[in-house]
Amino acid sequence: MKELRIDMRKPEEANPAEGIRCAQLCFRINHTMPYTEEYDKLINELFLGNIGENSRIMPPVNVVRGNKVKIGRNVVIMNNSLFMAAGGITIDDDVMVAANAQLISNNHDLYDHQVLTCKPVHLKRNCWIGAGATILPGVTVGENAVVAAGAVVTKNVEPNTVVGGNPAKIIRRLSDK
Repeated sequence: MKELRIDMRKPEEANPAEGIRCAQLCFRINHTMPYTEEYDKLINELFLGNIGENSRIMPPVNVVRGNKVKIGRNVVIMNNSLFMAAGGITIDDDVMVAANAQLISNNHDLYDHQVLTCKPVHLKRNCWIGAGATILPGVTVGENAVVAAGAVVTKNVEPNTVVGGNPAKIIRRLSDK
């Protein structure tokens, strides 16, 4: 997987307008009554229409670079989620993300902190991310997988497995029931 590098000192790479757009929309979303037409319109605007039917995101939410996020159908993202999306975040259909989860597709270069290092995060169909879990850059969580509460996921998660801990490791494999 190729790493994208963004030099935050260069406006053409840093895209400050997108940062401002997302910050202002998140503020408005977090101060708007959920389950209203106004709320749904703001969520749709934040993700530039890249959110599937019957998906729900509960406030508060904090999204950086919402233009790099794609959300499928029937997705539930609970309160206080954080999306650091410079590397891209894709959430397939039927995914559940519990409260206080962090999806982080970018980090800072260890030697030049003004440079972001970016790799995509992908949550595959029907996976479940537990409360307070952190998914780090370059990670794909496989279909039907479960990430335990508080886990820090540094490597890909196999389909039909449960992972937990810091760093997350396989706890068990799920049957095909």
